[in-house]
Amino acid sequence: MGMIRDLFLQGVQMFLVLAVAPLLLGFTRRAKAWLLRRKGPPLLQPYRDLLRLMRKEVVLAENASWLFRSAPYMIFAATWVAAALVPTFATGLQFSWTADLIVITALLGSARFFLALAGMDVGTSFGGIGSSREMMFASLAEPAMIMIVFTVALVAGTTQLSQVADFVFAHASLRVSLALALVALIIVALAENTRIPVDNPATHLELTMVHEAMVLEYSGRHLAVIELAAALKLSLYISLIASIFAPWGLAQGDAAPGAYVTAVVAYIGKLAVGGFLLVLFETSIAKMRVFRVPEFLGAAFMLGFLGTLLLFVSRTF
Repeated sequence: MGMIRDLFLQGVQMFLVLAVAPLLLGFTRRAKAWLLRRKGPPLLQPYRDLLRLMRKEVVLAENASWLFRSAPYMIFAATWVAAALVPTFATGLQFSWTADLIVITALLGSARFFLALAGMDVGTSFGGIGSSREMMFASLAEPAMIMIVFTVALVAGTTQLSQVADFVFAHASLRVSLALALVALIIVALAENTRIPVDNPATHLELTMVHEAMVLEYSGRHLAVIELAAALKLSLYISLIASIFAPWGLAQGDAAPGAYVTAVVAYIGKLAVGGFLLVLFETSIAKMRVFRVPEFLGAAFMLGFLGTLLLFVSRTF
């Protein structure tokens, strides 16, 4: 019975992140419209968009290869696995030993690699522009992410997320290194999800779009899978920030059933707070020029490096 219970809880986490990802996207759109004094789309509009795309016929370019057709599923699989590994409502689940920060970073890098290849596969100018910009951002975001991982690992003594969450929960204290890592991770999350000030996901302007440029040639179920993967990626980063820097509300592996229900409610509340703070930041700042993004991500790298350096210089920080 113990094995069945553990597998059931792990399955709940896998499908929970899949179910709430479009809801988080709809919440951010609704909240942004509310802050701008507009009516905005319905909260469940992302689900309707996904169903509409799933019913549509797939249109492929004549020179599209097998990579173009299979890339959406590989992107979705890598993103879903990464999102399912992050502790959402409980720690110490069946596959928590695989929830490693380095593994999650590698999975996200694999998804980005396939997306960039798919953008260049058809040979359109938009796809090439989007892929080149994506790789430019990735070459700066991934080193910053590695420095964040180093900082968290030096503080908690491990890169395993469940153990990191348990450590932060048991030794909750104000640490300068963790504060620097938090700011750096927020910057990386904005860049990885192509949100303002890096990019505006609501526009299709040639001079600004990054993610949208790589998926312009997709349609039907292929586009639905990619859009669902993008929503999963947004929820992944908010869940990652919450599990590392705000692990309160997470249930332990042997908790009572009522504790898991409370933990799920707390997780949804964290997503709502994170989504609202994201929208509040986006509505209070303008989009920067593309050539300013390296400076933005460079600040994240320096913050992560400074956090690691402080831990080496003095363990009291």
